Amino acid sequence: MPNRREDKRLLDRVKQGDREAVGGLLDNHRSRLRRMVAVRMDPRLGTRVDPSDVVQETFVVAVDRLGEYLARPSLPFYVWLRQIALTRLIDLHRRHLVAERRKIDREEPLELPDASAAELAGQLAASGVEPLRRILREEVRARIHATIARLGRTDREILVLRHLEELDLPHCAAVLGISEEAARKRYLRALAHIGRMLQDPGSGERP
Repeated sequence: MPNRREDKRLLDRVKQGDREAVGGLLDNHRSRLRRMVAVRMDPRLGTRVDPSDVVQETFVVAVDRLGEYLARPSLPFYVWLRQIALTRLIDLHRRHLVAERRKIDREEPLELPDASAAELAGQLAASGVEPLRRILREEVRARIHATIARLGRTDREILVLRHLEELDLPHCAAVLGISEEAARKRYLRALAHIGRMLQDPGSGERP
């Protein structure tokens, strides 16, 4: 999970003119940011762009805008950094894939790649959360994968943030622009919804 206390310590050093602290601040989030990019990158784009390149470009932009962030730190530092990376990733999707798919809205989350959906299915199957506790066999894991594809975008996004990006609820709330309590309820509702859909395959998708 992103360490907000460590971020604050390093940001205080940056404010005092410590340039080495900038590198430490960014390096603390490198692997998590790379994972976010890899989780959300269309596999067709992955043959042309490496997630590490997106992260490096994000850092260049972040350093350039760091003064603006320090003046108005309205978001946790990682969430601000993640926004820059996600914007860059959406721009890359537009540039490379616009002829192959529908126009991507900057304000909408990217579609979840199939490999990431499969990983999410595996994590949920092993999570021990009812009614998923009994799901152990590989063929039932495939049912979870299929169910994730039927989830509404709101439900799917909170599960991706928690299980694939490995964000805690405060950071999920900041990403989604809602309160921590609302994020907690949304997460529990998404788990309950996927459980109901598994028990009743004919149930519909949540709006």
